Amino acid sequence: MDIVVKLILLTCFALRACCVEGTSSNITMSTILDEIFENYDKKLPPKFDREHSDRQVEVVVSIYVISMYSISEANMDYSMSMHLRERWVDERLRYTDVLNLTRLELDTSLFEKVWVPDMYILNEKSSNYHEVTVLNKMMHVYPDGTVQLSARVTGLFSCSMNLQKYPFDTQTCFLELESYGHSTENMRFVWKADAVSVAEDIKFPQFSLAEIKPYSCEKNYYGILFPCIGVKFILGRNYAYHIVQIYIPSILIVILSWVSFWLDCTSVPARVSLSLLTVLTITTQSSGARANLPRVSYIKAIDIYMATCLAFVFLGLLEFAYVNVLTRKETKPSKDAQRSQNTSVSSKQNNGQKPELEDYTTKDNHCGLLCFRRLSNLGRARLVDKISRFVFPTTFFVFNLVYWLVYFIRDPQLEN
Repeated sequence: MDIVVKLILLTCFALRACCVEGTSSNITMSTILDEIFENYDKKLPPKFDREHSDRQVEVVVSIYVISMYSISEANMDYSMSMHLRERWVDERLRYTDVLNLTRLELDTSLFEKVWVPDMYILNEKSSNYHEVTVLNKMMHVYPDGTVQLSARVTGLFSCSMNLQKYPFDTQTCFLELESYGHSTENMRFVWKADAVSVAEDIKFPQFSLAEIKPYSCEKNYYGILFPCIGVKFILGRNYAYHIVQIYIPSILIVILSWVSFWLDCTSVPARVSLSLLTVLTITTQSSGARANLPRVSYIKAIDIYMATCLAFVFLGLLEFAYVNVLTRKETKPSKDAQRSQNTSVSSKQNNGQKPELEDYTTKDNHCGLLCFRRLSNLGRARLVDKISRFVFPTTFFVFNLVYWLVYFIRDPQLEN
């Protein structure tokens, strides 16, 4: 009797094994997907049927920056191309891995059937998904219900800049990701351990990427707290271009304006041409330096330098105007003085003596500042030129010393 029972049990186990084997051999990826989406409702979040305290879905986010370019001071924005990756658990998508698959790689036609977090970029101006040659999106589903979503996004994002120290400034641009409709009661955004990674060959035309800082930024709207995370891109400006193209030419133009101090007071055409040329050149240089900058209400570092250079060149023009007035007074004496001088010369000629013309240059060179009023007009003009040869370069050197010390010693991040 025992032998019969044992035979019956063995027969049953054999039949059951055959049935299971036959069933598993009929399972394909299509059948797994059909079972997953049979009663799946994408309108409901993953934990909608849980208790209130256990409904929160944790979304782990990471970013891979492909390129970052076109950082515009005039428009206060920057362009970036990136892979935006999200990861969360949806237990309704669990399946038995009978095919030894580590994950299900879904086709793009199935993306619309899966619930995804309603994440949007808070400081976005414009953005788009890439669709060449196909939609650049990826969605993987793991046996435990974990969903991995990745999309390639390129967009234009706002970046509020403080240009007080331009072009020696350091800018901080933000990228903030927020849920549009789900509060923190139902959803939470967290950064992955390696939150933001950057391509090794990434290059910036005017900036260098100094630091990346991820952070949390939950937003409160009408008493409701919404999940939010962000990242700071700290960018240091490469100012070598501005030194070569703006600062050095401006210095040379100012130095060129000093050449008029060594020209003779009576060389009016040469000094007029030189003074006007330097004034117009430095004005053009200043306009070009500010062409790509926004019209802000505060003064920038480059504004101070260009305004000072323009002031030095303009003062050089005013100095020439003053000297020219003195020279014209000397060369056009009054009628009484001219008549007296002619009478004196005639009397000396009648007496057989050569007329002696007073040498203003020899007389004035040894006079100095204390007897400025006792000098002739021509002597005053030449003395003003001599003083300008020393005062202008010395003042400009002191200004440059203070300027470069201030803008290289002060903290890069000026207070807003």
